[in-house]
Amino acid sequence: MSIHSPSLRTSTPTRVCALTLAISACLYPALSVAQQTSNEPAADEAVEKIMVTARKRTESIYETPTAVSSIGEGLIEDTNVTNLDDIGKYVPNLNISRYGAGNSGHASVFIRGIGLQDHVITTDPGVGVYLDGVYLGRQMGANMSLPNVQRVEVLRGPQGTLYGRNTLGGAVNIITKAPGAQDIATVSAKVGTRGRLATDLYINSDITDDFSVSATGSFKQRDGVGTAINLDNPEREIGEEEEYSGRVAAKYDFSSDFSVTVAADFVENEAGQSPYTIEFTENRPTEFSIDDGEFYLLDPSLLPENPDDLGTTVPGIESTAYSGWGTSLTALWAATNNLDLKFIASKRSSEYEGGLDDDASPLNLSEFPETGSADQTSFELQLNGTYDRYDFVSGLYYFTEEGDTTSGPWTFSPFNVPNGLLNDGVTPVTEVCSFCGDYGFFDIQQETKAYAAYVNVSYSLTEKLDIGGGMRYSRDEKDADALFPSFGGERAYRSAEFSEFTWDVNAGYKLTNDLNMYLAVQKGYQTGGFPPRPFGGAAQFVSFDETTAINYEVGFKGEIGERVTFMSAFFLTDYTDLALPFSDPQAGGGFVTIVENAGESRSQGVELELTTNVTDDFVIRSTFGYLDAEITSIDDGVVGIGEGDSPALSPKWTIMVAPTYYHELGSGALMTFSVDYSFRDQMQGQSVYNPNETMDARELVGFNVSYEAPAGDWSVSLYGKNVFDEVYDQGRLAQNGYVGIVRSNDRSEFGLRFTKSFDLY
Repeated sequence: MSIHSPSLRTSTPTRVCALTLAISACLYPALSVAQQTSNEPAADEAVEKIMVTARKRTESIYETPTAVSSIGEGLIEDTNVTNLDDIGKYVPNLNISRYGAGNSGHASVFIRGIGLQDHVITTDPGVGVYLDGVYLGRQMGANMSLPNVQRVEVLRGPQGTLYGRNTLGGAVNIITKAPGAQDIATVSAKVGTRGRLATDLYINSDITDDFSVSATGSFKQRDGVGTAINLDNPEREIGEEEEYSGRVAAKYDFSSDFSVTVAADFVENEAGQSPYTIEFTENRPTEFSIDDGEFYLLDPSLLPENPDDLGTTVPGIESTAYSGWGTSLTALWAATNNLDLKFIASKRSSEYEGGLDDDASPLNLSEFPETGSADQTSFELQLNGTYDRYDFVSGLYYFTEEGDTTSGPWTFSPFNVPNGLLNDGVTPVTEVCSFCGDYGFFDIQQETKAYAAYVNVSYSLTEKLDIGGGMRYSRDEKDADALFPSFGGERAYRSAEFSEFTWDVNAGYKLTNDLNMYLAVQKGYQTGGFPPRPFGGAAQFVSFDETTAINYEVGFKGEIGERVTFMSAFFLTDYTDLALPFSDPQAGGGFVTIVENAGESRSQGVELELTTNVTDDFVIRSTFGYLDAEITSIDDGVVGIGEGDSPALSPKWTIMVAPTYYHELGSGALMTFSVDYSFRDQMQGQSVYNPNETMDARELVGFNVSYEAPAGDWSVSLYGKNVFDEVYDQGRLAQNGYVGIVRSNDRSEFGLRFTKSFDLY
């Protein structure tokens, strides 16, 4: 049974009042500006028209019948967004955490309460991340740098029809700049506090009338925030960053109707472990107990005074690494005036090293070094077309992945500690524990094959009313095998199959020339799988079922007057057999991570995005999200998770405000002044209420002041990120007598960035 804190629960009337006040507060300035400008002449430039490809067709973001945010190149520059982790600060009901294996390349993406922290090969993310239409199957490596990105689209809510499996919470589309039509080279360099150095080179050129090439090279590094104080020659500082990445794309137009684009990218990341510390709980054991598996020697005096330092004595665990590469081929053929064929093929591979010293002390009590790899291949064939009032997208999809996760040699006191001693410092643990005394080792492997077919159709019933819908069939085949110490020396082999029909229906209505509304009902699908850490024995290495969701949503998008654009969404989502992980240290060695289909849960909330052109020179971008998510019923036999508990890493309130002021100098040069504020409410480290696993709310503030030369060919910027140096939790996991805490690594940083552009011809 779960114990709930009254401070985290509010009555329905209170929630409604708070929600009403928030929405009113958001809309009031927008409506006020609209009224003030209704009788004024139109601004020199119309409110920005944003085009997206969220539904695999190009359309206005204000006419798309789904909740989608678009983070364009301008906003990325103004708010100092450098990787996917930063995107998580600027979209309503989006939260991105970096807990996995202490590796900075890891990104756990949560949308509307749905996501997954774990990165082990047998787990699948709840939010899909796509790079130019290619699905990235792993969370490790998803926190990619964004040096040549045209925009990032974040789709919120189940995307089961067009995107399929593992988009139960939504999808993130990263869209890079296409080759051609620029003939430009841009170089930028950044220098800042904490030893920040970074440089990017971008080239885009039409080599001939039919052949275009683009290329990007990027390097970044930053000093750490702590030290592995008990290692003589640590490989890395805690929190240190160093990364090389690059991407090359080439496009050839064989004719006006047929083109092929080939792209290749790579990344090499070597970094320090994420800052990690522990906090002792009130029930901290003070003496050794074999029966309870307590960490019997851990004492507060052994911990480093600086929580950013690490007290480990295990060489190598203080550093992490990630390397990956990918290739893709995209062919487009305009078969007729009404039909287009699109083919996307991709091959991607990745490897990582990481791990945590869970006790953060010099004692060999709980250390889990880890390595992993994944290789994936995907093919997608689309047939898209328009006929009179019809618009459709259809396709066939195939995905296969092979991967592994390995940990060892690891220790888990008192069961896997060679030469471990009792509290008297003399008696070997093996004298009272027959199964203690060896280092631990486990490995887990999985091969996945996924197939899908889908179709989505829109129809313009009248000039004002569009209706649409779609369906998709998905099938997954998984073969996994694992060897854990508790398996008795025998490798366990498992196979499972999962399939689901998903669908959506929607309607969009143009209320006025400037205001649209939509209604949508969507069914989403999350594939089943196998638990990542069945330390309790082979009997725990059994599959869990798929999760399905039905999302009901109404939204309003458009312009208020001539200076305000907005997008709002009101949603309610019911989940059936929601698969939730629960990690628990148990006697017998290691963390048992149980993934169970908890029963039913519900998420409901509101999202609002506003762009207000207060004047021709002053713009305020803002987003507000409210989320009420909880487990509504529990199936028999489910342990650790209770009714009323909230999904992990799901803040109730998310807020972003980013004002930007533009000032043109007499010389024609342009000055830009930007400030960005981001708020994420308190949340739980696991999908179970535990006061020790509650993460406090956080507020982050940044700024950017830039000067752009009259010719527009160079600029220099003064920037600040997390200017008040807020340190917050990325993850919290209760253990025996203490809580493991992964701390944030985006500390305060101030610096200069210089950018120069060259015309190639």
